[in-house]
Amino acid sequence: MARFTKITASVGPSCETERVLKQMISTGVNVCRINFSHDTGDTQGHKIDLIRKISDELNMPVGVMIDLQGPKHRIGNFATEEKYQIRPGQTFTFDTDETPGNANRVQLPDMDVIQSLGVGDRILLNDGKIEMQVTDVTPNAIRTKVIRGTEIWSRRGFNLPDTDVKTSVLTEKDRADLEYAITKDPDWVAVSFVQRPEDIAEVRDFITARTSRPIKIMAKIERKMAVEKIADIASIADGIMIARGDLAVELPYEQVPAISRHIIRECRRLNRPVIMATQMLGSMVENEFPTRAEISDVANAAYLRVDSTMTSEETTIGSNPVNVIETMGKILSYSDADAMANPNDWVRSENAPENDWSRSVSSMAFLNHAGAIVVFARDTISTTEIACRRPDVPIIAVCDDKLIANQLCVLRGVAPVYMPDLFAQRDAFAVAHIMGIESKQIVIVDQDQVSLHSLD
Repeated sequence: MARFTKITASVGPSCETERVLKQMISTGVNVCRINFSHDTGDTQGHKIDLIRKISDELNMPVGVMIDLQGPKHRIGNFATEEKYQIRPGQTFTFDTDETPGNANRVQLPDMDVIQSLGVGDRILLNDGKIEMQVTDVTPNAIRTKVIRGTEIWSRRGFNLPDTDVKTSVLTEKDRADLEYAITKDPDWVAVSFVQRPEDIAEVRDFITARTSRPIKIMAKIERKMAVEKIADIASIADGIMIARGDLAVELPYEQVPAISRHIIRECRRLNRPVIMATQMLGSMVENEFPTRAEISDVANAAYLRVDSTMTSEETTIGSNPVNVIETMGKILSYSDADAMANPNDWVRSENAPENDWSRSVSSMAFLNHAGAIVVFARDTISTTEIACRRPDVPIIAVCDDKLIANQLCVLRGVAPVYMPDLFAQRDAFAVAHIMGIESKQIVIVDQDQVSLHSLD
């Protein structure tokens, strides 16, 4: 297994044909992300059906992650489509009046936002290019002072880094999208704009009320409030996505790398897979080659030993999505090998006592020069715990359930194998032969039993 860090690829117009998507999966995509912010319903369902078909044809487990839009807030419309001039120091009002806006006011359609804002809170519009600070609050209006920005126009999205918005994490659109998506049996659901652990509980309740399928939940960390509660959120979610786009708007951009490292540490400690996302190879939307900075960004994710890196526009609207996957795979493969050849203390530090069992499995493989750790996976728990110790040998997860194999696709260093017969045999020699393991030793994990097997 040359590459340990997985690739999650967003599927969109550039790669939703069977030919291109099959090339991408063959090249190295482990998880396909379906973004419900754009298309919905049967359009997205067709993509899921196509991924499943390709997965079966290639006999390769592929995870399917649906990504909900979440409560993305936008201001109302102005009187014209022109950009209106504003200046630092002026007063600007947001209210519930549906009358088209002007250079001094505009509608804010979300009453829950108006009720949540307080004096001193900041409102960041247009990806942080405009900053306003709340100076006065009434039941139907918010008065602010412009801190930064020169132009404003209709339907700009905004962020509220200082405000705990008391609203459901599931909008009406999300509920309809999730209701439909559940009928297509996804493996993961990514929840956008999470603020608190209760948001994850709400989504889980929604899912369990509609299906017995144990769909896993990925919490997207893109709000300041979520960073402050990351341990609580990671404890209740099944995985974490570091969504650096909105995160760099809500927090000072220079803090995002340090915050990302902190989140990765928490995920390791709590046995949660972590995905690094946003603009990893952004220039490849149009260009054949990445920038030197993007190469370093992808490599750094491997050195930090995240579970997966993710593409967005690079594969959804990019000119050559297959080339993007090939490029990302090459960077990750080389960086993974270098990281394992030159381990550092930050990577190997473990403090949580609950990790003792999984650390011992990793240590057994290391000390005995094992060629692999083989897990007969009845569920995802044992494999996830071992993977979060970041052993430097592949973890082969033999599964008799396609869902488990698909869900394990996101985990660093894990090669899920859907082979019910092999699972039933529990034959270490058969696993080694099928997987091409040449080492003399492998570690076998079967429920609570851990053993070292010689292949001589």
